[in-house]
Amino acid sequence: MSDRHILTAVAWPYANGPRHIGHVSGFGVPSDVFSRYQRMAGNKVLMVSGTDEHGTPITVAADAEGVSPQEIADRNNRIIVGDLTGLGLSYDLFTRTTTANHAAVSQEIFLGLLKNGYVFPQTTLGAISPSTGRTLPDRYIEGTCPICGYDGARGDQCDNCGNQLDPVDLVNPVSKINGETPKFVESEHWFLDLPAFAKALGDWLGTRKSWRPNVLNFSVNLLEDLKPRSYTRDIDWGIRIPLPDWQDRDDKRIYVWFDAVVGYLSASIEWARRSGDPEAWRQWWQSPDADAYYFMGKDNIVFHAEIWPAQLLGYNGAGDRGGSPGSYGTLNLPTEVVSSEFLTMEGKKFSSSRRVVIYVRDFLERYDADALRYFIAVAGPENQDTDFTWSEFRRRNNDELVAGWGNLVNRSVSMAAKNVGAVPQPGDLTDADRDLLATTSGAFGTVGELLGRNRQKAAINEAMRVVGEANKYLSDQAPWKLKEDPARRDSVLFTALQAIKDCNGLLSPFLPHAAQQVHELLGGEGTWSVAPRIEEVTDLDDGRPYPVITGDYGTGQAVWASVPITPGTPLEAPKPVFTKLDESIVDEELRRFEEGS
Repeated sequence: MSDRHILTAVAWPYANGPRHIGHVSGFGVPSDVFSRYQRMAGNKVLMVSGTDEHGTPITVAADAEGVSPQEIADRNNRIIVGDLTGLGLSYDLFTRTTTANHAAVSQEIFLGLLKNGYVFPQTTLGAISPSTGRTLPDRYIEGTCPICGYDGARGDQCDNCGNQLDPVDLVNPVSKINGETPKFVESEHWFLDLPAFAKALGDWLGTRKSWRPNVLNFSVNLLEDLKPRSYTRDIDWGIRIPLPDWQDRDDKRIYVWFDAVVGYLSASIEWARRSGDPEAWRQWWQSPDADAYYFMGKDNIVFHAEIWPAQLLGYNGAGDRGGSPGSYGTLNLPTEVVSSEFLTMEGKKFSSSRRVVIYVRDFLERYDADALRYFIAVAGPENQDTDFTWSEFRRRNNDELVAGWGNLVNRSVSMAAKNVGAVPQPGDLTDADRDLLATTSGAFGTVGELLGRNRQKAAINEAMRVVGEANKYLSDQAPWKLKEDPARRDSVLFTALQAIKDCNGLLSPFLPHAAQQVHELLGGEGTWSVAPRIEEVTDLDDGRPYPVITGDYGTGQAVWASVPITPGTPLEAPKPVFTKLDESIVDEELRRFEEGS
């Protein structure tokens, strides 16, 4: 185990409903692949997130059902926890934003910014719904961008030109919740002085040379028009503002987006408190040698490359006004903001309201988790928008997972089990044998370097290329034709099984469920790839029950290196690792898609 500490900060899924496969293609699977690789490489990983449970959309859903916002959050928190666990996402702690711990940490960050002069009060125009009187979040107002004329700009930002906006600036603004024209009224709020961080943010972004170009370019462009952003909202559901005359108000709360990004810190603190060492979080947040990687979809870049770094800079006293760190001390800024583009479905944008969606839980009821993880890794929206189609999903599953990787495992283990009953003892290896083993063992360096830079699509393509080399070797050597030369047959099968063991290591971050199966098919005992678990806990401060995702990931055997296979290890006839999908599934899923079911 190295001394390198790596924080994997995963975007917080919003708890107004179940998550669909487009969501997890951005924040879920990429963050888990990265974390599993880093653990295998011997680094100390802390992977944290939780359900984001404040804000207007939760109250809208609660009003529609006639229940409290907490009931909506509780229900969807459990659904999301189950979905992410089913996908095998290896959180050290997946918690929620309605904990007393999260509220306290969010308030401390606000007070630290206030102490250093980076938040200030101001009367502004806020949007409300004329029919309900509720505040409309900036992101729930759409209209025409006053700068570029794009129809469909949001109240906080235009995705076409990238400029920050205020809802009142939009031409013909409309509420996305009910189609009303918002009413703008004066209201007093606290604002984060973003312009005071322009230089510090620019200097920091200037050092981020390894970021994905689309993320870095977008982030740098944001600096051109920084404006103060409202830190508070007119709403009765959220974290209270920790100031005299504000603390007890029922109509003012911290803006959900400002408290959600604080969640990375609060979840780390909660994890440390639950671990028995309340100060353990500091190794990931204050050590100069620690790294922090933030995973999300591209619509969240502004909050992770601008807002959250500004909050951290201000809390540290590192903006134009200077200042001193708060009680948590100086906190590390992100090492990298790892943002994916959008996943569409059959040529259409995912939309729960328009029923263009497949929820994670529905997918996992019908298909293997690793089949989805593989599709996201090899064909997902890493650096450009990507379309999910059922025909392409079936092709990838059948031609690559089943016919490529699964078939290599199945026929090699079958021949060894049938002919020897164990991993064969090899004789003298030929150049062809040694060349294959050099290829499979050497791939750990190439694939690992790509995973370390979050080039996951290139990494899995390289791993599958190596699988192809192993398949070619097996076909060329044809051990099934070597009945009259059992010594050579055993050398070929030994070489193939060692190559499979190497390939299984290379694919473990991507396919953790299959990795455990292959480990066992090769005669391995115990746990190779640790699965996350759901644990029922109670709030550390007020005793409320809720589920978390956690796991004992240090107990697995998976390592990022070639591990020698042991001759004589008993083998049994294998069962298929992957399930071949019939052509009829495409027609059936398209029927469901058209019917919106």
